[in-house]
Order: sequence, then C-alpha cells, then structure tokens
Amino acid sequence: MNLTELGYVAGWRLARALPRPVVAAAFRAGADRAHRRSGRGTARLRANLRRVVGPEVPEAELDALVRAGLRSYARYWMEAFRLPALSRPEILAAFRLDGHEKLGADVAAGRGAVVALPHAGNWDAAGAWVAASGWPITTVAERLKPEGVYERFLAFRQGLGMEILPTNGGDRPAFDVLLDRLRAGAVVPLLADRDLSARGVEVDFFGGRTRMPPGPALLAIRSGAPLYVASMWYEPDLACGFLEGPLEAPDPDSGPLDVRVRVLTQRIADCLAAGIARHPEDWHMLQRMWLDQRTDGAGAPPQPPAASGTI
Repeated sequence: MNLTELGYVAGWRLARALPRPVVAAAFRAGADRAHRRSGRGTARLRANLRRVVGPEVPEAELDALVRAGLRSYARYWMEAFRLPALSRPEILAAFRLDGHEKLGADVAAGRGAVVALPHAGNWDAAGAWVAASGWPITTVAERLKPEGVYERFLAFRQGLGMEILPTNGGDRPAFDVLLDRLRAGAVVPLLADRDLSARGVEVDFFGGRTRMPPGPALLAIRSGAPLYVASMWYEPDLACGFLEGPLEAPDPDSGPLDVRVRVLTQRIADCLAAGIARHPEDWHMLQRMWLDQRTDGAGAPPQPPAASGTI
C-alpha cells in the first residue's frame, strides 16, 4: 500500500469515526490552507473560474469564489468518505433531485435514461440517492493508478448500490453493457464535462474550445433512451441536483452518426455551462479544461476515479 492509498484509507476511517462538525471543520481548514498556498490546483481552479465568470469580475470577487470553490471541493471529499456509513433514510435525506419524477417514469416504463453530469456538487451522493430510491443504476469508472485506490473506490460505489463497469479490461465493452442496461430500464449517469483525449468531441464552452466525451450522446442516440443534463450544487445542509431535458436528439436524416453526436454533445455542453454558471463555486474543475490552456504538470491535484463519459 503506497502513501496515496494510505491517505485515502485514513480519510475514510477518520471521516466516519469523528463527529461530522469536527470533520467538516478540518476539511474546511484544509481548503483554506490550500487557498493561502495557491498551488497548482488552486491556480488551475482560478483560471477555470475566470473563464466562467468573465473578465469583468474584480480580482477580489474571483478570489472569494476560488476560496468557496476549494471549500466545496473539500466538502465533496468529506461527504464521500462518510457516505458508506449512512443508512438508506440518511442517504435519501442528504440529497434532493429536482425533476426526479421524470427519471422514475423512465425506469417504470423500462426505457432507462442517460444523465450527463458535471464534476460539481456531490455526484456520488446523487448515485447513492438513485440506488436508495430503488432504481437500477450503472455507470463506468476509469481504471486509474494506484490500483489499490481504484479498487477501494470501486468497492465504495458498489457498496452504495451502483453497478460499476471499467472503461477497459472488462469481459465485454462497457458501451455494449450500458446499452443492455438502458434497454432493461436502468439509469446511466456519466460525467460529461471533460475529455481532452483524441476521442473527445470538440465543443464551445464558456467562449473557448474544449473536448467532451461522446459517450452520453452516443448512448442516447443508439439506445433511444431519454438524455438529461444534471446541474449539481450544494446548499448549506444538502447536496442538490436539477434535471434538464430530455434533450432532443438530432433527426437521423440530419447527417451521419458522428455529426449527430457532435450536435448533441454541444447541446450537452450548453446545458452544463448554464448549470455551472448558476453555481460556479461548486464546479470542482482543478484540472486543465480548455484546449488553449497549458498542459498540467506534476503536482496537479488528484480526482477520484470518476464515472466517465469516455466509453
């Protein structure tokens, strides 16, 4: 077990063993320390939030937003570490999804639903809430290093009632399994706001060019399942989400599949941008986001092995 894995294990154990106010104060203090140090991750968050709020916002306001963003990111980790200790009623009480009746109707009708998510608020709490509501949920996770951390996050999410597929190395391609799950009526949430690999679809986002994963759009087009875009944010005592959609898929006669995927991915990007603009402090994007930004080097903060739209 290396130091990174030891850190995660310690976080899980301490966050569950201590009273929530004590843990929350410790994570908040850590966020404020990161803000004062202004390291690589903080600088990246500052640059990303500047794109969101625009050049007219004064530096003092941006600095306050960065501090709030780091506190929100710390809160995500604190709540993620504590999630496995919550009962089903506690999970249901800790998250609110506006528009959840649409998901319930999709599951009941057996058509399933694709939900495109941002790295915002608490997406693990959202997944746990769906599972606690009695709805089948399947997603994918990147197989990141160290392997021990990936395995612990895999067990963590499976323990919350989610089916987790590896993006590669599984018995069947993840995309094919997700199609089967959608046709059986499952909810398929996928993080959808960042994919700078060559497989990503280039989109306009807050006035710049970036790439986002094709998976949510491609799944919706291939399966015929409704596609929603979720906004995610925090309130003082609650993690929240709002479902936009279902988005209208391009007509099959409007062009070849790759063109329709690009059109629908841009629609996803527009909805994600609207939600992030409403709650910029809860967007946890401490990584390179736009194509014209310099590549991250050593020292960029880790993201948890996440439900990915790159499939």
